[in-house]
Amino acid sequence: MTQPHRWDELEKGQIIGTRRIELSRADLIRYAAASGDHNPIHWNERFAREVGLDGVIAHGMLTMGAAVGLVTDWAGDPAAVVDYQTRFTSPVPVPDAASGSPQAPTALLEITGTIGKLDPDASTVRIDLKVELLAGEERTRVMAKSQALVQL
Repeated sequence: MTQPHRWDELEKGQIIGTRRIELSRADLIRYAAASGDHNPIHWNERFAREVGLDGVIAHGMLTMGAAVGLVTDWAGDPAAVVDYQTRFTSPVPVPDAASGSPQAPTALLEITGTIGKLDPDASTVRIDLKVELLAGEERTRVMAKSQALVQL
């Protein structure tokens, strides 16, 4: 991932980076403790199924925060992100650990950031984020119109 050094090095369509992030049920518990969001759809399989989900899902704000990390790392300063918005399109199911499994199963997200717009008058760069859940050969977009505005 490259950090912006000079305005003239940036161009629309340029990829700022790609990263993969794994989320486990343990991550969901830690996030719930830190955020105060203890909704049982994020930790209780039975409850999640009772309300119509296929199982436990990741917190939307955890997914959103994981995605924007790509942008803050590229910008070199989290405060450079002056606006960030998205629309959630699909939940992120996080599988349960199989009994006797040596490794906890995870949900795998792939995040790619692309420069969507440059505004030289405002010295801002809009980064468009593509956030997908990877499951074998399947890719499911979990966030749409995910955009971060970076002040350089």
